[in-house]
Amino acid sequence: MSKKKAKRKSKKQDEEKTSKWLIRAPLIVLAIAFVIGIYFYSNGTDQALTVKDYYKQLENKDYEAMYNLVETEMTKEEFITRIKNIYDGIEASDISVVVAANTKDKQQNDEVNAELNDKSKTTYTVSMDSIAGNIKFINTVEMIKVDGKYKIKWELSMIFPDLHEGEKVRVSILNHARGNIYDANGIAIAKEGSVYQVGLVPGKMNETTDISKLANLLGMKEDTIKSKLGESYVKDDTFVALRKISREKQELKNELLKIKGVMINDYKARVYPYKEATSIMTGYVQDGEGKSGLEYAYNDKLKGENGAEIYIAKEDGTKVKTIAKKNVKNGQDVKLTIDVNIQNKIYEQFKDDEGATVAIDYNTGEVLALVSTPSYDANDFSIGITDKEWEELQNNPKKPMYNKYLSTYAPGSSIKPVVGAIGLSNGTFGADDDFGRSGTKWQEDSSWKDLYVTTLETYSEKANLENALVYSDNIYFAKAALKIGKSNLQKGLDNLGFNDKINFLQDISKSSYGNMESSASLANSGYGQSEMLVNPIHLAMIYSAFANGGNMIMPVIEKTEDGVKYYKQNVWSTEIASTIKSGLIQVVEKGTAKSCRIEGKTIAGKTGTAEIKESQDDKNGTEIGWFNAFDENGFLIISMVQNVKNRGGSHYVVDKCKTLFQ
Repeated sequence: MSKKKAKRKSKKQDEEKTSKWLIRAPLIVLAIAFVIGIYFYSNGTDQALTVKDYYKQLENKDYEAMYNLVETEMTKEEFITRIKNIYDGIEASDISVVVAANTKDKQQNDEVNAELNDKSKTTYTVSMDSIAGNIKFINTVEMIKVDGKYKIKWELSMIFPDLHEGEKVRVSILNHARGNIYDANGIAIAKEGSVYQVGLVPGKMNETTDISKLANLLGMKEDTIKSKLGESYVKDDTFVALRKISREKQELKNELLKIKGVMINDYKARVYPYKEATSIMTGYVQDGEGKSGLEYAYNDKLKGENGAEIYIAKEDGTKVKTIAKKNVKNGQDVKLTIDVNIQNKIYEQFKDDEGATVAIDYNTGEVLALVSTPSYDANDFSIGITDKEWEELQNNPKKPMYNKYLSTYAPGSSIKPVVGAIGLSNGTFGADDDFGRSGTKWQEDSSWKDLYVTTLETYSEKANLENALVYSDNIYFAKAALKIGKSNLQKGLDNLGFNDKINFLQDISKSSYGNMESSASLANSGYGQSEMLVNPIHLAMIYSAFANGGNMIMPVIEKTEDGVKYYKQNVWSTEIASTIKSGLIQVVEKGTAKSCRIEGKTIAGKTGTAEIKESQDDKNGTEIGWFNAFDENGFLIISMVQNVKNRGGSHYVVDKCKTLFQ
């Protein structure tokens, strides 16, 4: 090969080498950059993971794991106590963190090949829910590499960026006010008031302090008082709260103050000015929540919501900065249709009886009174009922805490006007039809064997609807039920709301008619026996149709501008309603309720005595007495008393109800 050719070949090889280098060089640069990037990225990720892990462990309440992620001069116990107290105190939850891109320390050399320092800073954003609402802040922490792993140089700013040495995180609960319950006239029947808080101050006690006497006066155990005095927080000047008492108990207050060391302070509490007269209706509050009655039914409206403020304060308590604040939401007041004067008057009449009385305005449906007797004093629950008092209430055979106007009872003869109206409505019989005399004892036929329908009184007039109402003729209404028939009677009762859930503020037990399979049970149902059960509020709705021309009113207990509502209209014609109403007026004028007659006043009413016994031969059974009545001014009452046997039956109830119409 000539020198010239060799030279050309060498040049070509050099060009190929150069070309290959030019192709490979960018790839090498990219590879180096990738390695450097991975190096710095991995270090940044390690720091981010440490911060994220810290807040993850905070969310999990694993304070020991948090301690292992930080560098601090605090001991483990000091760290855990501090962190737990602060975050538990603010009720931190749903904690999340977002870490920003890694920021190197300013001392770090910017050159790619410089050695990475063991210190860097990480910026992140924290979000958490708290007792005072959401808290969100941005913070930057210094990261320290220890044994090849990053740890957080812990400072107070990790809790809140504005928190410094010598300052503390404080939580202030801003207490809300529960709404009041007012009657129709604006009189408070459940409100925020005050009671006495009785306690002991150890430093003021001496050898004359009689713990035994104090325990006896407060209805407490001696050991309980001594245990409270022995709590670790108690100092000489500590007020050791023992029990609350009513402000009305002035004699008790004076006796307590005679004991050395006793101190009595005012204490905010829910109070019920009308005590037993309204307590079953209003119910009571414990721990800020309505537990029964209207306090329970209206709890969401009444209770409101506490506010809270989380703030940083100096040692002397001076506020430095608010971190989060949730404003107080006071409860709303409730204004009822109840007239507390009528409520109280009814209670005074029946307070010693086991029974229920419902009063409504049959023109508007406004409930004027809901009384269940005997009752209890809801104030006892506000001040803190003792075990002994609770046991007495629970073991009382008259069930003073049982809401009787929400339950159902055998209606007895008080159902007779309803059966009569159903018979007239479906054309089974006319108001003037004479069912014939049957004396005081009757059965359909011999298939009844020894079963008879009995009635108390015979009369010389014909056995038509009005006379049957006036004399409360069981036999007439037993025959009426048989004439109507099981299917039609059940349909008629269902049309009036039997077996239906009445849309009322509180749960009302459904009225029911039970078994009517045999002719005897059907006949007994005609005068409110057999298995028939009726709720007093529902019965008031049914009787309103006699006063309203056939329209059943819908009961309401809260004052609104919604206008009159009906449960059902035209359940029977105006003519039928008028016929029954006329008969009920005669019941008061000359019949079984004539002791309720008031000169110059027109009252329509029906008595009822239901027998509660195991069998027809049972001589030890009891009786329920009813009187349901209304006047021409819109006032209607349904009154039921249990255990009236040998006390006059339904007449016992009539005499008490008369005062309500006067």
